[in-house]
Amino acid sequence: MTAEQRILLVEDEELIGEMVKLNLEREGYVVDWVADGAKAAPTLAAHAYDLIILDVMLPNRTGFEIARDVRKAELDAPILMLTARSETDAKVQGLDSGADDYLTKPFELAELLARARALIRRAQGRRALPSTRAVKIGRYAVNLDTREAETNEGPVVLSEKEAALLELFAKHPGRTIPRADILEEVWGMDAAPTERTVDNFIVRLRRLFERDPETPRHILTVRATGYRFEP
Repeated sequence: MTAEQRILLVEDEELIGEMVKLNLEREGYVVDWVADGAKAAPTLAAHAYDLIILDVMLPNRTGFEIARDVRKAELDAPILMLTARSETDAKVQGLDSGADDYLTKPFELAELLARARALIRRAQGRRALPSTRAVKIGRYAVNLDTREAETNEGPVVLSEKEAALLELFAKHPGRTIPRADILEEVWGMDAAPTERTVDNFIVRLRRLFERDPETPRHILTVRATGYRFEP
């Protein structure tokens, strides 16, 4: 890791903010910490970040709103969202807002550090890939270099994980990919998501690209196993 890798931490709980900042700095990262959601935008405008860690419940602006602003601005930094809410709806809302991963409070510090490393590593790897690469999904196409796509909801910029998941599917059309393999390929062994994480991402992708998300034709469920992609 280079000393120039920079992380924005947006967290209003002082003890958590201090703990996370201190330990990230011990790992060699440069960390900017703000405790007010309204201060995220000017901080993002001042620096380029390798990772953004967002709490959901913040003064003045929520983490969901900040994540949406980041994606609208086409910033490619991966987003790790922290939430005290373990309900699936809250996690799906975070992913829909543009987050690449989420962590439920209270969390183990080692897990947060592992997820931070994984997100940064994958973002750097994707930036190093040659252009231009695309994935065709029915009537739509996704530019894997910019992560831009026309969708059922209009033009969107996919998250790093969404694009990586589509790229994995595109490499293996017609093949059943077990959830465990998807977790290893997209999230990596040093992160600790669950198979439900994969399911949440699939729900989002179907809503964006399938004509009828309830009866998908391209991203198909293989019962008790995983998913199969049919372009």
